[in-house]
Amino acid sequence: MAETRCPICSRPVANDIESRLRPFCSRRCADVDLGRWFTESYRVPSTESDDGEVSSLE
Repeated sequence: MAETRCPICSRPVANDIESRLRPFCSRRCADVDLGRWFTESYRVPSTESDDGEVSSLE
């Protein structure tokens, strides 16, 4: 089975399907990720057409 790593700190993550923190290794890393969403550090790429309609890039 492939080893899963935390997307924030790269530590190994337990392969427990029942884990509420998955894919993070700890509550701290989950909170760091949430904070990045709140501060808009993460963005979904999109384009805006001339008529103002926004569409997602795939």
